[in-house]
Amino acid sequence: MAADRSYSALQVSLDYSFRDLDILDRALTHTSAGAVHNNERLEFLGDRVLGLAMAEMLLDAFPDEDEGDIGRRFAELVRAETLTQIGRTVGIDGALNLSGDAANDGMVADATEAVIAALYLDGGFAEAARFISDHWSPLIKPSDAPPRDAKTALQEWSQAQGIGLPKYRDIAREGPDHAPLFTVEVTTAGHEPALAQGSSKRAAEQEAATLLLAQLGVGG
Repeated sequence: MAADRSYSALQVSLDYSFRDLDILDRALTHTSAGAVHNNERLEFLGDRVLGLAMAEMLLDAFPDEDEGDIGRRFAELVRAETLTQIGRTVGIDGALNLSGDAANDGMVADATEAVIAALYLDGGFAEAARFISDHWSPLIKPSDAPPRDAKTALQEWSQAQGIGLPKYRDIAREGPDHAPLFTVEVTTAGHEPALAQGSSKRAAEQEAATLLLAQLGVGG
């Protein structure tokens, strides 16, 4: 319970002191811990809080860009890999309450969203937005062109070559329900396939597309 866990180091890293530690405790409790309350509902809320804050930041940073360009930037900044990176930077991975010795990337990404929700519930939108601004603003580079995700880049390349769309095939799903590992293969006509793994099917597909683009010598 929160009464036994102060999360003092994490609160310092978050630059915020919680009035209600139970909220933070719940945000850091993974389903594998077997507790009555876990962080799944907070993860759902945190995703929406992050989305609103990020949309405001991007619209302010890129006043002349259209919705499509803003959307591509948004998708890059809120993807699981970015959440994992920031979660590990602030120490969320080490504070997680879970079954097992180490948190995988999916657990850290989900918990980071849950912590954003905890900041929102305990301190209001301003505190959640401050945390998001502190850690996401350095990733927003006005001089850079809007990114393309690997699947989109591969699709555009394949169509330009006149060889049709890439084909993705599920190879395997391993691990427990709370920490699955997906293996996916992607192929394009006339080229060797690429195989990759990820904590979600989408992540595995993106990684496979990235690997195939590298094999083909195509920039993503």
